[in-house]
Amino acid sequence: MSATVLARRTTPSLTPLYFLKIASVLAGFVAVWWAWNRLNMSVLSFFEDLQNVVNLFKRMYPPDFSNTERIISLTFETLWIALLGTFGAVLLSYPLAVGAAANTTKHPIIRFGCRSIITLSRAVPELILAAIFVVAYGPGPFCGILALAVHSVGMIGRLFSDAIEEASETSGEAVTSVGATRRQRIRSAVIPQALPSFIATALFRLEINIRGSAVLGLVGAGGIGVLISESLESIKYKPALAAVAVVFVIILVVEVVSTSIRQSLIGEAATQQQNKQRGWLASFINRRDASLNNIAYEKRAITAPWTTERLFRASALGSFVVLLFFAISSVNVEWGYVVQNTPRMGTILRQLFPPSAGEESALLIKGLVESLAISIVATFLGVLVALPLGVLMARNINVRQFFSLGTRLSVLALRGIPELIIAVIFVSAMGLGPVPGTLALSVTVAVFAAKLFADSLEEVNPAPREAVVAVGASKVQEFFSAVVPQFISPFVSNLFYLFDVFFRSSTVLGIVGGGGIGYLLIQSIRVSQFKITMAIVISVYLIVLVIEWLGLGMRRLFK
Repeated sequence: MSATVLARRTTPSLTPLYFLKIASVLAGFVAVWWAWNRLNMSVLSFFEDLQNVVNLFKRMYPPDFSNTERIISLTFETLWIALLGTFGAVLLSYPLAVGAAANTTKHPIIRFGCRSIITLSRAVPELILAAIFVVAYGPGPFCGILALAVHSVGMIGRLFSDAIEEASETSGEAVTSVGATRRQRIRSAVIPQALPSFIATALFRLEINIRGSAVLGLVGAGGIGVLISESLESIKYKPALAAVAVVFVIILVVEVVSTSIRQSLIGEAATQQQNKQRGWLASFINRRDASLNNIAYEKRAITAPWTTERLFRASALGSFVVLLFFAISSVNVEWGYVVQNTPRMGTILRQLFPPSAGEESALLIKGLVESLAISIVATFLGVLVALPLGVLMARNINVRQFFSLGTRLSVLALRGIPELIIAVIFVSAMGLGPVPGTLALSVTVAVFAAKLFADSLEEVNPAPREAVVAVGASKVQEFFSAVVPQFISPFVSNLFYLFDVFFRSSTVLGIVGGGGIGYLLIQSIRVSQFKITMAIVISVYLIVLVIEWLGLGMRRLFK
């Protein structure tokens, strides 16, 4: 073998693309440095502020459950708001998704219109929508239901349309060949394929809306957030902790139940793989299901047997119908008053145009810049914490499964607390300003990002790892030479996704005194300056589009 071959370069070649990657990383650190100084962040004050939060928790403990009746009442109201809001979003999203999907709607103008409505509904946070609806309809749970329904269309409609477009064309071609109309083809060939994804998406959105409904009370839209807001404003921290604890438990329970139902929709292979790991009970279930399937096959039955999975799904559907009935009958909504005030909503919509900041242009720019700085620093701090957490959570990286499971449970527990409640606690402990808002948002970024990073690490190709281990690499060498290079691309993608999501979140921190554009936004709604409200919404939307464009470019660069 020649010396030239032996001396072959093993480091990246110095191409323009390589320098562009380096420049992108440096630009990111410059952005963090700018945002850090813009918010007057300090490492020393950082630890002092955290100590203030710890002291507040000491004053909040033990939680005061003396007002149990009101806590239970507002908890159920929170659940009904989330359930009805999600149900309303599903009803609104279905026709929009059919209109937005290319394989169900051929006319480009209709597709563009439906996709525009879906995108626009996602651009405005549910808390801002709730505040606008409170002005129109007055305080109450109806405003929360309507806000969640409108905002959730952005996610549900998008995922529904994606599921419809992913449906196989074979079934559609088969029914079309025997004379089915377009509507019959959609109903009999497309929707049945997309239905499991529909249900899984609705359940996932219900989990998100449970978190969202817990803070709608901060703007008068009902739910347990009313009690949390009242307790913190009157410096009664123990009842506030009791309410937060109840929210935490409810969110965890809903997440566990929702995850179980979603997993039952994954498919037979996934279910069997799970059952292999569950012992004697799973063996009994498998034997029973196999027996029922054999009997149905021998009798040439035209209906599916009542296997465990079918019983579980039917029970879940029945439970949902019962809960929906209770929600409609229990939620405190005066429908006559709603109908009476609906024309007022039309007046507010007309007042949104033309958008104009007027004399508040300087405050608008300052607030937007501060929100951008908050989201940059919060994303940076959250990712710093999330990276080691993600490594500990990844079951194919962490050789000690006890640590992996423990870290996952801890992150899951923190995910059960809505970000705005964390912001309220930080602001109560540290005072008003962007610093407590930034630290509160960084906590949410950390627990959210840790899950994304762990999933990305678990999806790496094991072949390169096996190759480097075969030549004697240690665990550390294996991680940095075979895992990290595969992780860079999904890391960049997740990083900009987090930046996008939490920039939106930073725009409402000002509602609770956490800095950013949220204060001007909520004040413009309260004093009926809706042209300013619309100017802020459009500005936020444009910044989000820029972030998405940057994220797309970075994903292509680091692919």
